Formats: sequence, structure tokens, C-alpha cells
Amino acid sequence: MLLLFFLATIVVASQGSDLGLSHQIHLLTPKSGSGGDYVPGLSCLSWRLGVETRNIIGWTTVPKECEGYVGLYMIGHQYREDSKVATNEAIFYVKSLKLTGDGKDVWVFDIDETSLSLLPYYAAHGFGAEPLNSTLMRQWGNKVKAPALPESLKLYKKLLSLGIKVVFLTGRPEDLRNLTATNLKHAGYHTWEKLKLKASSYTGKTALEYKSTERKKLEKNGYRIIGNIGDQWSDLLGTPTGNRTFKLPNPMYYAG
Repeated sequence: MLLLFFLATIVVASQGSDLGLSHQIHLLTPKSGSGGDYVPGLSCLSWRLGVETRNIIGWTTVPKECEGYVGLYMIGHQYREDSKVATNEAIFYVKSLKLTGDGKDVWVFDIDETSLSLLPYYAAHGFGAEPLNSTLMRQWGNKVKAPALPESLKLYKKLLSLGIKVVFLTGRPEDLRNLTATNLKHAGYHTWEKLKLKASSYTGKTALEYKSTERKKLEKNGYRIIGNIGDQWSDLLGTPTGNRTFKLPNPMYYAG
């Protein structure tokens, strides 16, 4: 576990460039636990596939026997490569559009594990194998500025260059607005059309319900959602979704 945390620290330090880690680090035998022992009846690679395809839903923690596998996936090069597939396709898509230039075209970004990475926190807490401790998470967020996911930052800059406005839509509570805005700017996201955080009026509502409602408000205000990117299916499902949706990988936690 200490080794994984050390390697994750290296990843964060090199966030703006390609990973300096060996390309072999993520090649863990699929049916093995954090110690490399065979786990009867469980393929961690297949579990991750089930999560990303939404065949597995409602889970609260990564299976303990998959902690090592998920950790090596996240800090190895494969996570970055998978993220590049999504964002490169998004850039290809947006370059093909004929934009009106009337200032009403927007792209919706989720924040955690989409715009900003909480990987440094999760690396110290089992890569999702430990139950989330909201108090520790908030303490970490108050002291540490989460880095940008480089692939998402590249997409963000491309959208701005084309005159497309960005809307950040996050499940973070409203009382984290100032901290979140400061972190976004520190990570390289210097401007946006709207920063939407979850108001107390959404207490008891699912992430899917909250985000769908906020996207409806955007459309009622005359915006056209030409794209939507997030790491959770609850970022992308519901109505309206936007003209195109792009799913980033995240096997560390589930938000419904």
C-alpha cells in the first residue's frame, strides 16, 4: 500500500506530462488481489469492465481483493490512455461542428475525477476499497489543491479556443463554492460560464435527478448543450443529456 501511495505521488508530480512510470505497472494478473494471490471467482478486470459499462451499479466500495488491481490501473499508464480515448474523441467531434457563434453553445463538465483528480486522496485510502470518510476528504480538500486531469484540461482549452462556453456541474455542496473555484483556477481552469454546485434544496435527490434538473435549467435559459463529459453515469443519463456524452473511467467510487 505504501508503494502504491508513493507511486501515486509521483503521478501527481508529473500531472502535466506523460507518466514517468513503467508501462508495465498496470499489467497485473486480472485474477489477483493486492498481494498477487489468486481470488477464487473474481476477475478484477471483469469487475472494472462491469462498472464502466454500468452492468454493476449501486456498489459502495471496491472489492478488497481488487484494491491492488484498481490502484495499479489508476497510477499506471492505462488510466491516462483510457481518458485520452474519451477526450480525443470529444475534440474530434467538436471540431466537426458548425457553430453559430451566438454565445449559447455550452459544454458541461463534471468536476471530481473529470476536471480535477482526487487520486492523491484515494491513493492514501485504498483506491476506493475503504468506505468514504467525508470528514477526512473535506480536511484533505481544505489543505490540498486537487490537480487537473490533463486530458480534460486539454479538452477545456480546445473548447474555449472555438468559442464554446464551459459549465461546471458538480455534486459538491454549495458551501464548497469558494474552495472549488480557487482549486479550478489553480489547476488551469481560469474561466467558465457557470459553476453549479448542489444546493440544499436537492437534499434527498439522487445525483442523476439533480444533474438532469440543472441541465434542464440551462436549456430553459437558452443554452445549447453540445457536449457533456463525466466519470459517472449519473453525469450523463437523464434528460436532457446534451448532443453528445463522453464517459471517463473511474473504478474507485460510484455516484448514482
